[in-house]
Amino acid sequence: MKYLVHMDVNLPAGMPAEEAAAIKATEKAYSQELQRSGKWPEIWRVVGEYANYSIFDVESNDELHGILQGLPLFPYMDITVVPLAKHPSDVK
Repeated sequence: MKYLVHMDVNLPAGMPAEEAAAIKATEKAYSQELQRSGKWPEIWRVVGEYANYSIFDVESNDELHGILQGLPLFPYMDITVVPLAKHPSDVK
């Protein structure tokens, strides 16, 4: 199942820089592991924002939910999930 996921990150203004850097480093390692596994095949930055649009390719809603909850930045994110279906005009 494929999903389009929008993640908007809102770190607290008073978060110490060292704590933010540690969370971001852990997030990067976790996300790159998922990318290498094929579960997170695409990630696109939103220009001018601390946000991204990503494509996830997972087996179920529950698997995606677990992946998203596992993100170290999850507590600081507003997330929108859109399930995707193959378009009948797609030539692939």
